[in-house]
Amino acid sequence: MDWLMGKSKTKPNGKKPPAEEKKQYLEPEFTKIRVVDFDLKELVVLPREIDLNEWLASNTTTFFNLINLQYSTISEFCTGDTCQAMTACNTIYYWYDEKGKKTKCTAPQYVDFVMSLCQKLVTDEEIFPTKYGKEFPNSFESLVKKICRYLFHVLAHLYWAHFKETVVLDLQGHLNTLYAHFIVFVREFNLVDPKETCIMDDLSEILCTPAPPPLPAPSPPTPSPSHSSQNHVTER
Repeated sequence: MDWLMGKSKTKPNGKKPPAEEKKQYLEPEFTKIRVVDFDLKELVVLPREIDLNEWLASNTTTFFNLINLQYSTISEFCTGDTCQAMTACNTIYYWYDEKGKKTKCTAPQYVDFVMSLCQKLVTDEEIFPTKYGKEFPNSFESLVKKICRYLFHVLAHLYWAHFKETVVLDLQGHLNTLYAHFIVFVREFNLVDPKETCIMDDLSEILCTPAPPPLPAPSPPTPSPSHSSQNHVTER
């Protein structure tokens, strides 16, 4: 059976969920910090000479490695005590094993499941072929979508639970750029259901909107001829 994912809204004792916490990552002083300032869509559009599956495979593998690396920077703060569930906003993600058993696990356990599965898939020559002439399987696109869905969960958890640590490490620019690049990519190829990513739409709309070009510097005023030069007389 395939690996599955589940999620649910947190509802303490059936009552209304508590007031949403202030989202530090939405404050302008943090959202304006990026590693690059150009339109990321230019990076994700399929080049004419590249096969679609090759492009999806290359980018998906890259995002897996980068998101795994980004998570590793705060992994010491993501423990079974600090993150007793895999949460993002008011959503808890549950893991379903290959037998369909639902498990509510800690965030580090969930991330470990995600990264282990992604590692297994992207290094499988039958799924992500690297040899010339090797065909991609019919299930390739659905597996890419699964990987991207899981990777989104990790990014959402990083913002929701570990943005403060990311700021302390001065890595918010890297996280913002990685997140925006990832969202632009999955939107371009419809790899993650918008219903899945909607919990982070407020951030996505800020980070995925190309920054306006900087205003040109004002031209210095043209100096007018001095009074002395206008009345200068050559002596003989």
